[in-house]
Amino acid sequence: MRLNKITYIALTLISGTLALNAQEVKPPEKTEKTVSEEIEIIRPYKPVLAEAVKLRRSPDLDNIKTYKARFNYILTDRKLELNTDIQKLQAQQLANELEAILLNNYVKGGVGNLGTLLAEAYIGMGKDPALQTGIFFRHLSQQGKLNKQNENTQQLSAFGRSIGEKATLNGRINYQRHGLYFYGIDEANPTLNSNPEKQAFNFFELEGEVINKFTPDENALSYAAKINGYLLNDKYSAKENAITLTGYLNKRISSFNLGLAASAEFGKTKDVNTAVSNNLLRLNPYIKLQAGGVKIIAGINLAQEFSTVSNTRIFPAVTADFTLIPDFLQVFGELKGDVNRNTLKTLTDENPFLNHNILIKNSVEKLSISGGVKGTGGPGFGYKARFYSKEITDMPLFVNNFGAFNKFDVIYDFGKTKILGLEGELTVQVSDNLKWTGKLNMEDYKAGEEKESYFKPQLRLSSNFMFTLNKKLTFDASVVMQDDSKAKVFLSNTQNPDGTYPPIPDFTKENIVNVKGFVDLGVGATYKINNKFSAFAKANNILNTNYSKYLYYRVNGFNIFGGLTYSF
Repeated sequence: MRLNKITYIALTLISGTLALNAQEVKPPEKTEKTVSEEIEIIRPYKPVLAEAVKLRRSPDLDNIKTYKARFNYILTDRKLELNTDIQKLQAQQLANELEAILLNNYVKGGVGNLGTLLAEAYIGMGKDPALQTGIFFRHLSQQGKLNKQNENTQQLSAFGRSIGEKATLNGRINYQRHGLYFYGIDEANPTLNSNPEKQAFNFFELEGEVINKFTPDENALSYAAKINGYLLNDKYSAKENAITLTGYLNKRISSFNLGLAASAEFGKTKDVNTAVSNNLLRLNPYIKLQAGGVKIIAGINLAQEFSTVSNTRIFPAVTADFTLIPDFLQVFGELKGDVNRNTLKTLTDENPFLNHNILIKNSVEKLSISGGVKGTGGPGFGYKARFYSKEITDMPLFVNNFGAFNKFDVIYDFGKTKILGLEGELTVQVSDNLKWTGKLNMEDYKAGEEKESYFKPQLRLSSNFMFTLNKKLTFDASVVMQDDSKAKVFLSNTQNPDGTYPPIPDFTKENIVNVKGFVDLGVGATYKINNKFSAFAKANNILNTNYSKYLYYRVNGFNIFGGLTYSF
């Protein structure tokens, strides 16, 4: 009975304690309000205890047997290696790079006013840099506003190059055609040339070259050899053929070089009443010193004319180059002389409106002195300035024929023509998107036996500008400026019965006229449609100036053309 009372009292105390502890009071909130909750126990807590899990079997205390585990050992006889070297790291192989898609080949076509038609193509074969071949074609035709002011040019060329272990081989075959009319017109007598004659030049050329590869050996022997041959004919009876052989040997001995440059030119020009064999042999032995920013080449130039004319001449051949500030400033100078071989090819390239039976004669550059400075002013800026003084005998000049005013003859000023000139070049490239180049030539001619050096302007200026607006659009502009020049007009026929001109001119039978200078401005644009197609446009002679490079021959006025280019 007492135990029950004690149990009851204990349960009562536990219940009271739980009732006190069950009251939960929350902390006051920001509004300073309190919330209380009272939990009422309905029945007393009666814990239930699980019965213990008993072991029904006692351990055997009399078992004192010791357990011994069995172990098997295998001993390996291995040498102790001491390797303190740093082992090489094996580079992880990169994935194969995708082969670049080259778009070096292209086809271009365009049309414009004045009957302009342009067709151009280039195809290169093979991706091997040591073996390259290619072919090029171009056609350009245009028709001016004057009677038969038509001109067209075609070119077809193929080349090959092989780079071997010791030498490089180059080869080229070339064909060019130039068709035109003698459309020259005298403004004072416009009816003198009512039916202009047609002219066409055909030029075939073959060329081969071998050059040894560069070697850093100080005592190396370097060499080069080239052969060039061509045939030229016009629509009438003029023909010319020539073969040129050139060779070069150089032996390096420390800072010195001993060398020999040689060339042999064999040519013949023939027309109805003329036949001239014009052969020339040159030998140029030299010694070169190059060390410490100084390069000096000293030698002689032996020129031997033979065949129709036979003469032997020896000229100095000295050049010097001094580097004052590496990459920024170099001073150079030259003293030389030479025999300039005149050909029908060089004369018609300069003036295609030549008459028949042109006299071919070499010019002698007795003494030429030049010097100047060149260098760079930082990335994208380069310059060159040079002055020169020349003395030339038998300099070729163009004059209008008396009987056919729209055709030009060639005369030679057999006196000493002195030329004092200044030449300057400037290149400014601000970035890959902006580039400007300019060139200036100023020359003062003092004729020998003639009054003037005909069609030789004293000032020539050319400039080119390129600007890339973005990855698709590129603009370019060019300007060509030329000063006035002089021309000779015969008042009566001064030719000899064989068609040649007397060496001493008769000033009473000729008149000197002025050929006005000109400014020719051109602009162009190229738009890249995608990686394969692009569009282009070009405008020439924007000022629409009716200027003439040669007397009675006005050039075309304003013309514009454009087209598409496909690259593959």
